[in-house]
Amino acid sequence: MAKQIKKFKDLQLQDDFMFGIIMRKPEYCKQFLETVLEIKIKSIEYPESQAFINLNIPAKSIRLDVYVDDNEGTVYNIEMQTTNRNDLPKRIRYYHGMIDLNILEKGEDYSNLKKSYVIFVCTFDFFGEGRHMYTFENRCIQNSELALNDEAMTVILNTKGTLRDISPKMQALLSYIDGSEPTDAYTKELEQAVQEVKFNEKWRLDYMTLEMKYSEILEEGRAEGREEGREEGREEGRAEGREEGRAEGREEGRIQMAINLYAANKILAKDAAEILGITEKEFLNIVKEYQE
Repeated sequence: MAKQIKKFKDLQLQDDFMFGIIMRKPEYCKQFLETVLEIKIKSIEYPESQAFINLNIPAKSIRLDVYVDDNEGTVYNIEMQTTNRNDLPKRIRYYHGMIDLNILEKGEDYSNLKKSYVIFVCTFDFFGEGRHMYTFENRCIQNSELALNDEAMTVILNTKGTLRDISPKMQALLSYIDGSEPTDAYTKELEQAVQEVKFNEKWRLDYMTLEMKYSEILEEGRAEGREEGREEGREEGRAEGREEGRAEGREEGRIQMAINLYAANKILAKDAAEILGITEKEFLNIVKEYQE
């Protein structure tokens, strides 16, 4: 069954809309990065294009990730993930590519590519090892001691970790993101910021726009399916052709609805497959065909 979008008043930090807003405040994002990476950052900056959440209706895209760089030339891209999707590694690869493309578009030489971190905050254990943090860099398969030194780092956080592998401050942060009460100064600051957002009329209206965007995506899928069905029926010119067209149109609308919900991280692939009465593998193949 499709998940319903949360009411604005019920949002928590783990909801990507709220996470995107809070992490666009330097004082919170800086502490977040320092806690996760155990480094000190003098200051961070947000590219102008990332100053606000992008509700790009014509392009049917909703960007809620956070893109910042520090004054030492390191770029960070942070995204919240509350739905366990099989494409997480490929999404990370895409984000690294987008970071490099953004830098090169400004005329930089390859040798000037900045060190980059792609950080995914997950409310699930993608790898199932119980770790709170999985850190990756490119290394030689034949000699794991040999690093490529391309300065492209990936960090996958798991709020459901079970090992004692992180600092108490990091544990407090991940537990709070996972839904627990704030227990230290930083998480209490985050909770206060979350409550302040809930009383912000601008963000409430933006969230309503987001809700309408999802509704538009679903309705567009249904409408496209109905129109395809009607068109096929007209081409057949026979009663059975029209009926078949309508049936296929309805089915197309159901498929499009399931794909859009899956793409918007509102349902899992297995849930979408269940809606359509097919296997998860068959659904993922359909998604692949639509993307092509």
